[in-house]
Amino acid sequence: MNTTNRILVSIIVILILALLGVVVWRQWFVASPYYAVYLRTGDLYFGTLSRFPSLTLKGVYMLQVNRDDVQNPLSIQKFANVFWGPEDMMRINRSEVVWMTKLKNDGQLAQLLRTNPSLTSSNPRDGMNGQNNLTPQGGAINNNLPLQGSSPGGKQER
Repeated sequence: MNTTNRILVSIIVILILALLGVVVWRQWFVASPYYAVYLRTGDLYFGTLSRFPSLTLKGVYMLQVNRDDVQNPLSIQKFANVFWGPEDMMRINRSEVVWMTKLKNDGQLAQLLRTNPSLTSSNPRDGMNGQNNLTPQGGAINNNLPLQGSSPGGKQER
């Protein structure tokens, strides 16, 4: 092998090792922010987003609309706790994504998911009213998170 080929092989090896180092560093040492991903089906999912090699959400949560519950019309449920038992990871077809956005680290939902990832309640009354709002494994829970721009009573602020 001549000198030029050795130099090229050395550069390629160094670049591959640097790329692997960046991937490992991002995977284990950088806190992954939470993203919201809205699909054409109207479903809204939250989780940590990976874009390579495919669009993937890990630590997935989903927004549920509770039309029968006027006080808590929205709830968050851990995707892995739905009745059919999926893994806590979702590959998403990019053509089905309407929009996605990074959640603020100090936002209410990001704080809730970071501090209480299983969505267990500290309120002993949750799940006691005949509704299955909270499972023993920490499934769905109504978190009473008011939407920004609305008051706790559900009326728009002006």
